[in-house]
Amino acid sequence: MTDVVPPTALSEIKLRLLCQDDIDSVKVLCGDWFPIEYPDSWYHDITSNKKFFSLAATFKGGIVGMIVAEIKGRTKVHKEDGDILASSFPVDTQVAYILSLGVVKEFRKHGIGSLLLDSLKDHISTTAQDHCKAIYLHVLTTNLTAIHFYENRDFKQHHYLPYYYSIRGVLKDGSALASLSPCSIPQRIYRQAQNLLRSFLPWSGISSKSGIEYSRTM
Repeated sequence: MTDVVPPTALSEIKLRLLCQDDIDSVKVLCGDWFPIEYPDSWYHDITSNKKFFSLAATFKGGIVGMIVAEIKGRTKVHKEDGDILASSFPVDTQVAYILSLGVVKEFRKHGIGSLLLDSLKDHISTTAQDHCKAIYLHVLTTNLTAIHFYENRDFKQHHYLPYYYSIRGVLKDGSALASLSPCSIPQRIYRQAQNLLRSFLPWSGISSKSGIEYSRTM
């Protein structure tokens, strides 16, 4: 891949789904981007299993970025993420979990990461329609570049995950970041008003367990 990236690189980017022919290239990229070693089965799954949304950004035929996500029911999330949405949401409510998002170093700050994230959102709005209420991911607490990237795109730090990652035998802390769909905003406003009312009227008996709480941080 060339080290010289034209200012107009974004206009030349093409998007396509990953396929099994990409496995070797994706392995090299993930090895460069992430400190975690994925098993061979992971690469096979993300390039062949339709439950994954695996999108590549290519420049002159070569992969320069990718996003991998899984859309699943809120009851299928891992235990540590169980409160991404409140139990009051219907059982068919879906969430999107970003497993991976990366861009080749020379192509960063050209809008490719945003393009991939926006493509996931477009995919969700087309396939899941109003059933998907949140997008979330996990990240190392030390990966400030990634955290700032997501926070600049309406993600909030949802909860802290102590000793969540094991990297070369060393335990590292993680954070879960989440972005709620626009339809969830009224519930958030209601929760804030509810908490404010309790602070002024502690005797009011208003309970924080009413089903409005779906996030520990706002």
